[in-house]
Amino acid sequence: MPMYQQGNSCCSEHALQNGEVDPAVKALEARQDEIMRKLYELKAAVEGLSKTVTTPDADLDLTVSSSLCTQSISAATFQGTTDLDALLGKDQGALRDIVINANPAQPPLTLLVLHSLLSQRYRVLSSVHVHSSVASVSPQLLSCLGPRHADSYARHLFQLGFTLIWKDVPKLQMKFSIRNMCPIEGEANVARFLFKLLAPYPNDPALATLVDQWVDVAFFQLAEGSAKEHAAVLRALNSALGRNPWVVGPEFSLADIACYCCMLSSGSAPSAPANVQRWVKSCENLGHFSPAKGLVQ
Repeated sequence: MPMYQQGNSCCSEHALQNGEVDPAVKALEARQDEIMRKLYELKAAVEGLSKTVTTPDADLDLTVSSSLCTQSISAATFQGTTDLDALLGKDQGALRDIVINANPAQPPLTLLVLHSLLSQRYRVLSSVHVHSSVASVSPQLLSCLGPRHADSYARHLFQLGFTLIWKDVPKLQMKFSIRNMCPIEGEANVARFLFKLLAPYPNDPALATLVDQWVDVAFFQLAEGSAKEHAAVLRALNSALGRNPWVVGPEFSLADIACYCCMLSSGSAPSAPANVQRWVKSCENLGHFSPAKGLVQ
């Protein structure tokens, strides 16, 4: 190719002619743009592979499914907005991948609901894997995040990765940044992290504390408590729902997700009082609880 130089000379054969750029320059620019685009795609793919390889869970045995859902979440469901860059940091060209290790003996129902909500807010690349520490899992667990998406090979098209690994672990674990963070342990704590990607906690400290209180009650008393504790929680829940349509007030929150899923896993829903039964139907009418309900059934 001829060499192009900037300068004041107007007699160069490659300078502007009649206000138009030399076609050879246009071709060179177009070629450079195409090269840069391909380099960006390659960088994103390499960064994604690097994140997978450097995690302790790289010895995956079965990749099952990927899914994408790009519909907008209903404005009536959540108030407030979130910024992925502010919460998770700049993506630097690589897919921000949330990796969760879960024991198939204790499926994390709240995370299935949150995955459904995240998939309507963001472009989510979802995948399910089985770790070598687990002999086998049911077909329902393998398909719990939905069918494989046709564009799953193009990681740069997605905003967020959601990777669920069925693994023999005592507690549910989540990692986002493999190099820069310790794992978050416990379904309640992971649910808190994921919900912040959907909507901020209430600005009112008392209301935010109430949400956290109900999340703890759900996981420690509804999910793990005795029959006596179940009955006490259902009475308190019935009283709260007699005053408001949702657990902590007029707006849907993480408290509703936690209480519904823990009641579902404990099997206490059929014996719930009237206000709780009405609230259960309201939750199910949203549609996001279908993955959790289908897994229990």
